[in-house]
Amino acid sequence: MVTRTSIRLLYSILFILHARAFIHPIEIRGKHFVDSFTEQPFFIKGLDYQPGGSSRVDGKQDPLSDPQKCARDIMLFQQLGINTIRVYSLNPDLNHDVCMTMLAAAGIYLFLDVNSPLQNQHLNRYEPWSTYSEPYLQHVFKLIEQFSHYNNTLGFFAGNEVVNDGRSAQTSPPYLKALVGDMKQYIARHSPRPIPVGYSAVDDLKFRVSLARYLECYDANNKFNDVDFYGVNSYQWCGQQTFQTSGYDKLVDAYREYSKPVFFSEFGCNEVLPRQFQEVEALYSKEMYTVFSGGLVYEFNQEANNYGLVDSDAEGNIKLLPDFDTLKKVYGKVHMPTAEDLQRGLEKDRAAAMAVSSKSRCVQQYDNLEITIAVPNLANSMIRNGVQVEPGSYVDLSEDKLRTTYKIFDVSGKEILKGSRVEVVEVFDGSNLAKMRKLRRARYRNGAATSFPTSAIVLTTIGIIELLFQFSVI
Repeated sequence: MVTRTSIRLLYSILFILHARAFIHPIEIRGKHFVDSFTEQPFFIKGLDYQPGGSSRVDGKQDPLSDPQKCARDIMLFQQLGINTIRVYSLNPDLNHDVCMTMLAAAGIYLFLDVNSPLQNQHLNRYEPWSTYSEPYLQHVFKLIEQFSHYNNTLGFFAGNEVVNDGRSAQTSPPYLKALVGDMKQYIARHSPRPIPVGYSAVDDLKFRVSLARYLECYDANNKFNDVDFYGVNSYQWCGQQTFQTSGYDKLVDAYREYSKPVFFSEFGCNEVLPRQFQEVEALYSKEMYTVFSGGLVYEFNQEANNYGLVDSDAEGNIKLLPDFDTLKKVYGKVHMPTAEDLQRGLEKDRAAAMAVSSKSRCVQQYDNLEITIAVPNLANSMIRNGVQVEPGSYVDLSEDKLRTTYKIFDVSGKEILKGSRVEVVEVFDGSNLAKMRKLRRARYRNGAATSFPTSAIVLTTIGIIELLFQFSVI
């Protein structure tokens, strides 16, 4: 029997869901990212984001702790049309709920590095045994514990260019592989959903293949220590280039048979100015999308290295730089490959299609790498018991949180976007109910209910809604 109380309950549920961000978690299937609900391939179209550089992370602030600055920058992310950002350093003892909710509401995902320049928060590439410690692992696990509760956390980077020369190649690889295993075990035990772990590599011919293969390989003694994805930092397309003259054809060949998703974790070149971002068209073309899953432009904020799209003054006001408008136009023209595009591409690219079955066991030697160093097992207790940190949670977004008090100026110095707000594009609505209900029941039938990729509040609410379905309220 349908009662007024049950109807009021339904309206209350829908109101709550409208007020909170809802964004589909991204999964890995084969060597591509996939939207867990639409089942369409997910191609990364984004940028690297670390305002002020890593040194701006401390006990009081980091890039995702100030809602006003987040609103300011997320409005600009939406202007660029991106779907993903990468953040290099965060403090898990700060609150990131508002900024992560705002990103989710804007339809934007996060790749998060688990390291920072601060003491006990990174691996020393030349003496990793001196920094691979319980305090370091606690920092890593706290970030995982906090950010695994946000649906728009796309993945974690275990390191960025840790192996970048001959010396680091003789010391760091086993520690990187051990760290990947630690992170994946912690996620398997404590995260409400699977979240992939990967590595961001310097594009050096000495290590391009060997390090990728070592981090990909399957260790019979540890089923967790292979990366789930692989990021490549590439700066080789400079000025007027083609797919062949840039060397992108060789990059594709290098990773064609890789069994994991591969993407540009950093890309761009400022040796020829102004930047034209011609590589973007190539990145999402049929020549690349069977192998590469998009990429992240380096970088949003102007720093001393002159790669920025925007510049900020001492008061936090933003001025757009010429590269912002250029990238906006280029990203606006991108055709994101569909499932049909990808299927057709893989039918022609048989090597890429078969790559998912080419996963290999680890061998005793990899070119230019030292992999025989024994890494102490320091993580077991924390993996078993967990770490204490406030878990992330989506929050209600009031109108004032979606607006910023900072000013934004165009290249000529004219104030723009005055009074604008973050556009909420990802909210739960009734059109998703049937799809979610079907998927949830399918997962129950397959015995995978505990891994359903949705935050606890949405799971609970869906359960209530399904009860109302049974009483024909919906």
